[in-house]
Amino acid sequence: MGPRLALVMWLCGGFVPGVHAQGVYAPPTVRIVHSGPACDVEEERHSERVYTIREGETLELVCLVTGHPRPQVHWTKTAGGSWERHGDSWAQKDTLKIESIQRHQGGRYYCKADNGIGTPAIRSIRVDVYFLDQPLITVHQSAGDGKDRFYAERTVFLRCVAASNPPVGYTWRRGRQALSQGADAGVDIYEPFFTQGETKILKLKNLRPQDFANYTCVASVKSVCDIADKIAHFSLSNRTAPPSVRLLLDDPLVVNPGQKVTLVCAASGGDPPPALRWLRPGGEALPKRSVTEGGTLSIPAVGEDDGGAYSCVADNNVGNAARKSANVLVRGLRKARFWITPDPYHNDDHIQIGREVKISCQVEATPPEELQFAWMKNGRPLRSSERMVITHTDAEMSPGVTNLDIIDLKFTDFGTYTCVASLRDGGSPEISIDVNISSTTVPPELTVPRGRSHIVAQEGDTVELQCLVSGKPKPVILWSRTEDAPAGVSAEAPDGSPLPDEDGGARAESSDGILRLANVTREMGGTYRCRTSQYNGFNVKPRQALIHLVVQFPPVVEPTFSEVRQALGRAFTLTCRLLRAHPARLLRYEWKLGSRLLTVGQFDEQSDDTRYQVRALNREGYGEYTCDISNEAGAGRCSFLVTGKAYPPEFYYDTRGALWQNRPRSYGFKLQWTQMEPAGVDRILAYRLGIRQVGQGQWWEQEIPTEAAVRKGELLTYNLTDLVKPESYLVRLTPITRYGEGDATERIIAYSAPVNPHLREFQCAFEDEALCLFSQDKSDDFDWTRHSAASRDTKYTPNTGPGADRRGSKQGHYVYIETSRPRKEGDKARLVSPSFNAASKSGATYCLAFFYHMYGKHIGALNVFLRQKGATASDTSLWSLSGNQGDRWRRAAVEVDVHPGADFQVVLEGVRGAGIEGDIAVDDVGLQEGRCQDPPSNNLISHAPTRRPALWLLPIALSLTLIGRRR
Repeated sequence: MGPRLALVMWLCGGFVPGVHAQGVYAPPTVRIVHSGPACDVEEERHSERVYTIREGETLELVCLVTGHPRPQVHWTKTAGGSWERHGDSWAQKDTLKIESIQRHQGGRYYCKADNGIGTPAIRSIRVDVYFLDQPLITVHQSAGDGKDRFYAERTVFLRCVAASNPPVGYTWRRGRQALSQGADAGVDIYEPFFTQGETKILKLKNLRPQDFANYTCVASVKSVCDIADKIAHFSLSNRTAPPSVRLLLDDPLVVNPGQKVTLVCAASGGDPPPALRWLRPGGEALPKRSVTEGGTLSIPAVGEDDGGAYSCVADNNVGNAARKSANVLVRGLRKARFWITPDPYHNDDHIQIGREVKISCQVEATPPEELQFAWMKNGRPLRSSERMVITHTDAEMSPGVTNLDIIDLKFTDFGTYTCVASLRDGGSPEISIDVNISSTTVPPELTVPRGRSHIVAQEGDTVELQCLVSGKPKPVILWSRTEDAPAGVSAEAPDGSPLPDEDGGARAESSDGILRLANVTREMGGTYRCRTSQYNGFNVKPRQALIHLVVQFPPVVEPTFSEVRQALGRAFTLTCRLLRAHPARLLRYEWKLGSRLLTVGQFDEQSDDTRYQVRALNREGYGEYTCDISNEAGAGRCSFLVTGKAYPPEFYYDTRGALWQNRPRSYGFKLQWTQMEPAGVDRILAYRLGIRQVGQGQWWEQEIPTEAAVRKGELLTYNLTDLVKPESYLVRLTPITRYGEGDATERIIAYSAPVNPHLREFQCAFEDEALCLFSQDKSDDFDWTRHSAASRDTKYTPNTGPGADRRGSKQGHYVYIETSRPRKEGDKARLVSPSFNAASKSGATYCLAFFYHMYGKHIGALNVFLRQKGATASDTSLWSLSGNQGDRWRRAAVEVDVHPGADFQVVLEGVRGAGIEGDIAVDDVGLQEGRCQDPPSNNLISHAPTRRPALWLLPIALSLTLIGRRR
């Protein structure tokens, strides 16, 4: 059945009281409420709360906002002063939900609501995550006592530690005997001053035979959040001893690459038997392919990166853990280099006959003591002599270096000299380095090709910077940025590695003297330095040269896109601003509407923007305006879309009594909205209303004409009737001007079941889990609990609470407040009835009747309030009773007066007394039109409202969720 729609257009002066100036526009307000299992919610400040939850439970916080337009909600969390978790899915939603919350997720959460009116509203709530870890007992002897065994007449300390929130409490037992301070002269129980309650130490003074026993530490947070106590055990005997460990392998262990390696350690002492584990220093992870089993660590195919120190740790919680370390050395040769040093006694970089020349060869080896060198000349072995002196440095002190000093160079000494590095025991291929000494062996020279010291490129180009190097042997060229480069900006080397600044680490290397820069950006402009390396060439002062790179880029402008909404006949100006450009001279601009040229010109030195003015907008003036600002490198474009489209409507979400019941199978909804910036475009002529049932594809549309100009802040109303129960609907509203359709807005209209189909009376015995649509007040301290005596826990608190429902049935249900821990005196639980709608324009009187059970020596108070939802919601006290009323159900009745046309609810408030014997129960709540026929004695009624004429009860559809807790 399609909905029948009746239009009622209410102007702001007549039907919406208080609408003026900005109309119903209002800055945001925000309030944070919780749902889900909370251990405790307590006030910390007037505007902030502390929400306590057990680790592993689901955190659910709701940000309730008001204001018009509808505020946007954003959740954030701070910890240590930094913003966290920017990508969370809940960040932009009203509800923050974290399933299985962990301790590190505790902290202060902020809800920010902003609708552009006034300042954003921000509220916060601190989430305290409670947990208790398994305790750990460690055992120590006093300083100076024997370290091998815990034997008689020695002092022993048993320390119990458990991570927790809130702070943990500890108790000690020896066997089945509870230990307390002062009960045994040989026992001290204390908390070290510096630990602030983090541990409790059991001190056994001068061990006695009875001290050799089984000890138990009980860690407890007193069942807060229903967290159970946790227990640790330790058996102390005359065999108890700290751990010791020994390695069953060579240290160092030298292996070949690819070889399987097994490291084994064993406990050599300790009682109880210690656990063994392998570690690498500094928290470094074990090799990915490794397997550990007890004291055995296996690496199936060891690689070069797997070399280093490994530690075996033995721990049995007695004394300090024992640790032994071994080094694994993976054979290998790396980083072979050479250099030629001319005669140091002459100020000449060239090699000359009759002078000395030295050839040096360097190789890094593992293990260094196995490194060995051999020299050859022209392929033949070369031995040290008076003119050919071969020396080696200590490889264990630094990377291995061998030198060949040629004294009094002769023509016959020219040739190819080869340095061969190898490991004495093999395991790695040898490395050879050839160095040619001849009349053509000359030191390097470095130059920049003509015209290439100043290069101009455009952004996006590929650029080659070149330095020409001569000499033999030709050295490697190192490239770097000079100090004029922006901080942190680096180019990329030919091999893809970063090219750091001058004071950075390793430079980019180039064997051909060319640095290739792909897709250059403006940040890559600057001065680049090339220089010769001091290895694989002459060991002389480096030669260097500089190249300056200029990167041109098109103008950067703003706005790159802007939508301009204008009415016909109006004047307006479009402005395109220049932010930066290179070169920044001879800049031109060109304005167009579509493909039609409007104007051209050139920037002067003082200008940083260009403007185009439309004196009176006509229909041909709608469209896309572009402004191109150009230089040698290209152009930057500003785009302006000039349109007459109306801005979107703004749905009003704070309508009181928006949903009503008009027929048994249908309901109605008061749809209200304002128009965003109605004066910004031509007058709104009509609205196109589209509506479809959620889950269906067919839209029903109707056009709603407007008879007068819509003003800013004016609240418009359209009544939707005959909406089918219990369906929800998607509503779309589109403004229409003479330009055409504007931007549309959508919202969901959701239906909830009525309170009572008979409308004249309401009865609730709490037999259904939905609690007759009663709801827990989200601003109270704890919740009411639905319960039956048949499901009572064996750990229930005696001497309080009912043994059956008010009819005497143990299977029947009722609601009650549980006053055991963590509840404290003065905590309040509020149960709120469904909302009733006063459809009559006159007032009415109703009879509220209920049964209560208030038995126990710590009974607090039971209060009943009337909550009326007029212009402002308010609670009025109807009834109140405190103290022990005996172990029986009693009936109370009170007459309720309701203001004409007001929605109202009934609030049941239970207040916790001074102790745990203070459970208060309520059953069989009824609300009936008319006066109470047989009210109880007046001593149970604290407030008797005056009579007013009768009215009908119309239930308002609400969506309520109840979360019950079993006792």
